[in-house]
Amino acid sequence: MNAPLHIAFARTGEQWEQLQLAPAASITVGRDAACDVVLPSPEVSRKHLEIHQSESGLWVLDCSVNGTRLGRRSLRHARSPISDGAELSIGPFSLRVRICGESRLSTGTGRRGSASPDIRRRIHRLLLDRLDLRSLDRSQMAHDRLRPKVLDALRQVLDTMDQPALGETARAELEQQVLDEVLGLGPLQSLLDDDQVSEVMVVDPETIYVERQGTIERTRLRFTDDESCRSAIERIVTPLGRRIDESAPLVDARLPDGSRVNAIIPPLAVRGPCITIRKFPGNPLAMADLLANDSLTVRMARFLERCVVAKRNILISGGTGSGKTTLLNVLSRAIPDRERIVTIEDAAELRLQQPHVVSLEAKPPNLEGTGAYSIRDLVKNALRMRPDRIVVGECRAGEAIDMLQAMNTGHAGSMTTMHANSPREALGRIQTLCMMAGLDLPPVAVKEQVAASIDIIVQPARFQDGARRVTAITEVEGLDDRGEIALRDIFEFRQTGTRESGQVLGEYAPTGHLPSFLSEFVIRGLVEGGEYL
Repeated sequence: MNAPLHIAFARTGEQWEQLQLAPAASITVGRDAACDVVLPSPEVSRKHLEIHQSESGLWVLDCSVNGTRLGRRSLRHARSPISDGAELSIGPFSLRVRICGESRLSTGTGRRGSASPDIRRRIHRLLLDRLDLRSLDRSQMAHDRLRPKVLDALRQVLDTMDQPALGETARAELEQQVLDEVLGLGPLQSLLDDDQVSEVMVVDPETIYVERQGTIERTRLRFTDDESCRSAIERIVTPLGRRIDESAPLVDARLPDGSRVNAIIPPLAVRGPCITIRKFPGNPLAMADLLANDSLTVRMARFLERCVVAKRNILISGGTGSGKTTLLNVLSRAIPDRERIVTIEDAAELRLQQPHVVSLEAKPPNLEGTGAYSIRDLVKNALRMRPDRIVVGECRAGEAIDMLQAMNTGHAGSMTTMHANSPREALGRIQTLCMMAGLDLPPVAVKEQVAASIDIIVQPARFQDGARRVTAITEVEGLDDRGEIALRDIFEFRQTGTRESGQVLGEYAPTGHLPSFLSEFVIRGLVEGGEYL
């Protein structure tokens, strides 16, 4: 049965008005008097949108002429899932949509289907007493035969508790919450199962944000307490042979699907355990997906794929969340299947599709402070593994010099990523990292090594509207007459303006510069009809 919908609406900058609607499969919003929610404005269509409730959650369908904004994303005659608490922009109005009714427990939390921390803590303790979960092997925690056993014990606990009667929906949600805490990752489990969520950010146990389609929004989920949050972190890192405690209060790890996890706890995290999860889509993105998202043009994509086949060394530089790893995964698909590839990462997240891939992962020190293997150690070892190409997830320290030597000594076509805001800054940073290698190399020698090793720099960026675009594809031309590294943009994204909605306007364009290695495209038969770019 559908729960009532709670609608709050207001003109921009004015006080919010509240409206609660009876349970229904859908409601309508528009300026027509027949709509369930009437918004009097010429910018609002007669029937502007519909909000549906189904077993899979809330959905919005835009039926308007001018479109609807969901966060920073524009909907036009499209159907999209929305979360509880979502905000929709309709002309001069903003709407917030929430579910209310029996699923809102009388515990004072004000969160849908969310029992108070004290109640969940009590249920968890009673469940531990009834079913000795601590004695179970962590590797068996998600076994299909274990879940029914835990659920049966949980229902017995709820039946014996002195609690006000819960509706069927509220009880089912409470059971799911406790099961997720015991067998999964607590409130994070539903977010990890949501394909619309690309990043999960736990600021503290009571504050959880997510990123959906480039827009960051706060959720209404929370952990029971600091301890339950710590337990979720331990479930992630323990199977990987890593640890987190007061002596090692931060850790990088990964989930079984390859999603990247960073966790940090007190005393470094002042507000409590903090978790950041960069999710990977169930199906790895392909170049067609980047084209559909307007991240680059067909000509840019074709040029980059030809660079990969022609074994050009590629550096992908960009800021946090700009899509560097995603782009590296996509470009790696152009590597021929017959080649042997060695990937090296802090936490394994690259998902190359070729049959002959060796994946190496750095290892932190053990409890005694020994046994650590850095990315630099693995790059050096990879040179002895007869690779055709080496792919380093990210250069952060002295491994940069080893990566450059690999690119310049028979391992052409290698790729890596780096944090930098422009191609010029990327070259400056990689020179700094090389100086950190402790080899006492003169700056001139480092600069020559960089100029001779890197062929192409690809610069993705995340814009204010949440879109990720390749802003520059740049050739490294070597040293100029002044001994400086010469750069020439081949393609660039030129921003021309910004709409009131926040959408970035601009265009992709070739600069007119032709790369110096076009002849290799011809030799390898990569060009057709004389079209080189």
